[in-house]
Amino acid sequence: MKTSINKVTLQGFLGSNPEIREFAQDKSMARVALATNERYKDSQGEMVEETQWHNLVFWGKWASFAGLNLKKGLLVNITGKLVNRQYVDKDGVTRYVTEVTVSSAKVIEKQRKGK
Repeated sequence: MKTSINKVTLQGFLGSNPEIREFAQDKSMARVALATNERYKDSQGEMVEETQWHNLVFWGKWASFAGLNLKKGLLVNITGKLVNRQYVDKDGVTRYVTEVTVSSAKVIEKQRKGK
C-alpha cells in the first residue's frame, strides 16, 4: 500500500496571544491564529494583498512552549498536520473546522517591524 503525507509548513504572524487550557493528568493545549499574507497583481495591474488565517492547536510540550514563548505579532514558522473536525454548537448547528495540529514551532522574529 502506498503511503500519503499530511504535512503543513506555515510562516506568518500571530494574531493574538495563545489561549492555554489545562486538563487533568498534566495535559495542556494551546490555541492561536496565524496570519499569512500573499501579494499579487490583479487583472488591472494593481497590487493586492490577501491575508489567510490559520487556526493552530498545540498539545503537550508544544502547548507549554506556546504559553511561554508566543505572543501577538511574532513572526513564527510552524510545522504540523491538517485536521478536520466537526461539532454541534449550542444552537444544534453542525460546524466544521480545519486546524493545524503543530508538531514543531520556531520564533523567527521577536518583534513585528514597525511596532
